Amino acid sequence: MSEKKVKFEFEKATKNSVRYKEVPEEGMPPIIGSIYIQKWFAGDSKNIEVTINKKD
Repeated sequence: MSEKKVKFEFEKATKNSVRYKEVPEEGMPPIIGSIYIQKWFAGDSKNIEVTINKKD
């Protein structure tokens, strides 16, 4: 199993969600790109981190 932590920073707020853009590692392309998180969970967070696990 392989695990990767992907960092995101605030891009913009929409009606019910917040859009974050990926901060790729230097010299690497983005893995996910942008991600939407619901406002009830994101709150005022300017940075988030998502962990991806590859199972096979």
